[in-house]
Amino acid sequence: MAGEISSHRPTVSYTDKLRSLLEIGKSLSAERDLDKLLHIILLEVTRVMEAERSSILLVDKERGELWSRIAQGLEIKEIRIPLDKGIAGHVATTGETLNIPEAYEDPRFNQEVDISTGFRTRSVLCVPMANRDGDVIGVIQVLNKTDGTFGADDEDLLLAFAGQAAIAVENALLYEQIQNLFESFIRASIYAIESRDPATSGHSSRVAIMTVGLAECANGIETGQLADIHMTPEMLKELRYASLLHDFGKIGVRESVLLKANKLYEHELDNILLRFKLIRRTAEAEYLRKKIKVLQSGPDGDPGLLRRLDEELKSSLEDVDNNLNFILESNKPSVMPEGNFEMLESIAGLTWLDPEGNPMPYITPYELDNLSIKKGSLNPQERLDIESHVTKTVEFLEKIPWTKDIKDLIQIAGGHHEKLDGSGYPHGIKAAAIPYQTRMMTIADIYDALTAMDRAYKKALSTERALDILGYEAKDGKLDRELLDVFIEAKIYKLTDKGGA
Repeated sequence: MAGEISSHRPTVSYTDKLRSLLEIGKSLSAERDLDKLLHIILLEVTRVMEAERSSILLVDKERGELWSRIAQGLEIKEIRIPLDKGIAGHVATTGETLNIPEAYEDPRFNQEVDISTGFRTRSVLCVPMANRDGDVIGVIQVLNKTDGTFGADDEDLLLAFAGQAAIAVENALLYEQIQNLFESFIRASIYAIESRDPATSGHSSRVAIMTVGLAECANGIETGQLADIHMTPEMLKELRYASLLHDFGKIGVRESVLLKANKLYEHELDNILLRFKLIRRTAEAEYLRKKIKVLQSGPDGDPGLLRRLDEELKSSLEDVDNNLNFILESNKPSVMPEGNFEMLESIAGLTWLDPEGNPMPYITPYELDNLSIKKGSLNPQERLDIESHVTKTVEFLEKIPWTKDIKDLIQIAGGHHEKLDGSGYPHGIKAAAIPYQTRMMTIADIYDALTAMDRAYKKALSTERALDILGYEAKDGKLDRELLDVFIEAKIYKLTDKGGA
């Protein structure tokens, strides 16, 4: 932005120049990217004004400076000068037009710029860029008229153009501020999600990085089904926002469910541990009662009977401990092996006598149901609660008045748990109804969930294992095979580099 443009053009009439500037002014209002806008202004004003170079500097009132950005490849440099210095500073502070036929004869001219660039400035025409309210928001200056010096007609033309440019620049600056505000909102939303579930910290950002990376790679493919994918910068931005916000609905999921690491909650497991202490104490109390009764039958009791009581106690306590250890192992969110459910049913059928002599089960029906979860830590209702985050995300996003260039964001984000064969959720839709942007996000989302190393309820899988699982999903018709091939071949998963190997 605000670099310098060189141009040598044939002389054109004042009418042609005026007509050209009016046409340019109309097109400026459609450009919202500030860098692109200022590049257009510089290019056109240099051409129409028949100058060798031109530049734009904008006013930063808070810092009392004039500034410009110069794009050099991917590197962005910012130039700042005091608002009260030089020709540009004088025009910016006074609002006057300066037309200087011999720059080196004017004491306000800063010769250091010529020295550093090797350019020789002769004539300078500098005009203020005033907005609708008359406030000067910057200056435009053109250097070295190709056929002599700048005249009164040139001043009128450049002032007219500067007014149009000022409005366009102010609109672009406002749009940039809105974009920055929206980016801040996105970051705050992600912070809100991750503060509820620290175990998934960074997940949304990683998914966004991989999804956009996959989209950029797919965008350049010219053969096969992916040849139909053509994503503009606005579409990539839309996809990035959708990826960043795809899990926002988790803010509406119960925290206990969101953070559930094992099949039983901690307080539920504490109840079992306390119960098994009582079972042990009850067995020990019964042993002591029997032992006292034997000892009361004679001076030394029956040695054989006492030994049997000791052995019975030892065996009984070992059974209690074994049953508890089996429960503790079953409480983990790993896949339940064959036969474990029958063993849990057997334990649930055991009883012990409470202090009032009432028979009580070792584990309750509720505990049995949760310990019998075949995979993971969530029972059916809790899984529905977790899955509801998708519909909650959509409900949240629908409350935001999105601009038309990102109007498909809701549909893209709302389908990241759908599968091509209709086995996903929340709607069970099939391939034809799932946008390719969503298919990209689904691959990135699953990969990150499999390889994340910071989740207490599961171990991180290696990259190879995670890619194998994605391959099985694609083979079963659940994921897009061609997009997955790009994800693997382009090593998109390395963009986040979580350390999986």
